[in-house]
Amino acid sequence: MKKFRKYIGLIIVCLAVMLIVTACAQNGRKPPTDFLYGTIYKFIGKPLQNIMLYFSHVIGGENGAGWAIILMTFVVRMVLLPLMLNQQRKATTQQEKMARLQPQMKLIQETMKRKDLTQEQQMTVAGWQRQLYSQNNISLTGGMGCLPLIIQFPIMLGIYDAVMYSNTLASSSFFGISLSNRSVLVTIFATIFAFLQGYISLVGIPKEQKKQMQSMILMNPIMTLFICLSVSGSVTLYWAAGNFFSVIQQLIVTFIIMPKVKKEVDEELKREPMTQVATKEKVAELINNQAASPAQSEQTKELHENLRNRNKGKQQKRP
Repeated sequence: MKKFRKYIGLIIVCLAVMLIVTACAQNGRKPPTDFLYGTIYKFIGKPLQNIMLYFSHVIGGENGAGWAIILMTFVVRMVLLPLMLNQQRKATTQQEKMARLQPQMKLIQETMKRKDLTQEQQMTVAGWQRQLYSQNNISLTGGMGCLPLIIQFPIMLGIYDAVMYSNTLASSSFFGISLSNRSVLVTIFATIFAFLQGYISLVGIPKEQKKQMQSMILMNPIMTLFICLSVSGSVTLYWAAGNFFSVIQQLIVTFIIMPKVKKEVDEELKREPMTQVATKEKVAELINNQAASPAQSEQTKELHENLRNRNKGKQQKRP
């Protein structure tokens, strides 16, 4: 059931993004005027549109508008890069600590699968898992906060609006590819970059965590494919440029940040080793208590029964 939940979440996210993009696309070339999208277009989309038109004019030529879209995408992503790298550093630190806790986590999971546990014992084992996280300063969200997503979302819509509601940008071409129509070729590149970013993110990850992440890694390529097939080539070019930048960012994380984080975590654990919450001895004690409890209860019942019989015999002997 847990496996199906991952795929259900993936489908919901894809459909939500597709609905947003499709709703915007249905407005044609008329800018949005409602509160949410109108505000994003006015304060983010329109300024970005003016900047891209300026870049397009400076670059010039048939490919000027396409290069302007790519350049604007890189500028925005460069501004967000420090925040994203800091957030990924935190997530990588949590990931490394989680890898060190895998033996205890596996022991807890195997114990929870036992069918002979009472409800009270199941609650005890669940408590071990909470203690394992809290006593070792592990975040349940894996260190990945919502701030980067919150910041990126309006900017993403702003760039989308900037391209979508400009005849110059939306109707241009890039190396012979029409940016006013849907482009399968640019969609393929955008999807490949998304898949490549996810593939690189799995490098150096323990097998246990890699299995858990594989289904979620598919989310970005699938979402990219469906969105890019439903919008114009100009927006698809923006998406491809953003995914290409994500590949560069992931290379920095995987081959520069991750090795440093591993060393830092190793040094930290030398000073303060991981707290042992779940051990084989504790599991054995928990199971033995379960086995001992029925026997003790039976002995107690027999003792009370013997006492009652003795008292009953004494009362009968009395004149």
